[in-house]
Amino acid sequence: MRGRLGRAAVVCAALGVWWWATVRLAWAGVGCADWGCLLPAVSLLVLLSAAAVAGSAFALERVGVRPGRRVALTAAGTLVVFRLAGESLPSWTSTLADAAACGAAFAGAGALAAFMTEPDVTRGRRIAALAAILALLPAALAFSIARSGL
Repeated sequence: MRGRLGRAAVVCAALGVWWWATVRLAWAGVGCADWGCLLPAVSLLVLLSAAAVAGSAFALERVGVRPGRRVALTAAGTLVVFRLAGESLPSWTSTLADAAACGAAFAGAGALAAFMTEPDVTRGRRIAALAAILALLPAALAFSIARSGL
């Protein structure tokens, strides 16, 4: 199982850095800060994200993390939770740190998804992992409230 989790983490980390770079290039290519270009920019972001999920399903299958589609979709759902929870963290200006954080988030989501889709993992452990992931949201909210001094 550890090999499966590691392979999923490496594949997802690489695709996460690729996704980060393509999104930055696409956002720079759209190049406007006006509401009129919001729809094309968000549409491009959605297309790139869908391509990353499809690519991760294919890549996961190629490295022996099966079923690739299920792992990729589980990782995508985990990334949504990570993204929402990450909103409470302070931002930084370093693009290298931003790329590394994106790769780490994708790697963590890939490893968690591989764990949760592993056939040998008991239902109780899957539920515990899901509860831990979902517990990030109220924890992030509490952190944000505490940081702002409310």
